[in-house]
Amino acid sequence: MLLRSLIGPYFLIGLCVVMLVCLEIGRRIRLSLLIKKKLLPPAKGNNGPVETVIFALLGLLIAFTFTGAGARFEARRQLITVEANAIGTAYLRIDLLPKEAQPQMRSLFKQYTLIRANIYKEEKDEKVTKTKSYASINLQKQIWEIAILGCKKSEAPGDCTKLVLPALNDMFDITTTQLMARQNHPPTIIYLMLIALSLFSALLVGYNLPRSNQRNLLYMISYTIIISLVLYLIIDLEMPRLGLITIHQADQVLLDLGSSM
Repeated sequence: MLLRSLIGPYFLIGLCVVMLVCLEIGRRIRLSLLIKKKLLPPAKGNNGPVETVIFALLGLLIAFTFTGAGARFEARRQLITVEANAIGTAYLRIDLLPKEAQPQMRSLFKQYTLIRANIYKEEKDEKVTKTKSYASINLQKQIWEIAILGCKKSEAPGDCTKLVLPALNDMFDITTTQLMARQNHPPTIIYLMLIALSLFSALLVGYNLPRSNQRNLLYMISYTIIISLVLYLIIDLEMPRLGLITIHQADQVLLDLGSSM
């Protein structure tokens, strides 16, 4: 739910604004201390131990979450190809069923493939996704029942049960794998920690910026935009059906397969 709420330009814009506020707060805190002590800012040197730990932790979190998001994105895209291969293999083995059962089975396969190709395209609308999921489950039951009855008939080849049913099992099992991959995300606390560290690091950067009463807008805006874009990209990769970077093009494999049936 958190990732869904963060998808979109509002999160990016809001994070940029909040980080700029944190930078300004840090800058004002430093200036107020300098005015009270009547001291000039010291020459810029190495960060203290607290800053080093915070920035190192922020870097590690960004690196791990970005790498993980990219790996999960690619895995979800590859699963579409795996599902298309499983459906294609099972479809070819329809030829082992009795001839009277084949036309109905091919028709059900075509419906099933097209539903699977479009099942996650409207992920924002959970009702539509659930409706299509129930439809695919019903088609699975019909396909399985026809396959069982067909393999039991005397005119079916002896290897029908050994070849058709396992192929159908693989085709059905990949749907569960797809569902779990879609729901596979790091714990919410990781993203909350990442956002909190980003804001606190902005506060520290703002604290170290003052050299005069003038704002260093180049540094402030650059830091804000870079960190915000990286966080937005991580979340976008985690939700490949809702953001700017999607895997909808990979669905074309299933669409082409369904059209060819």
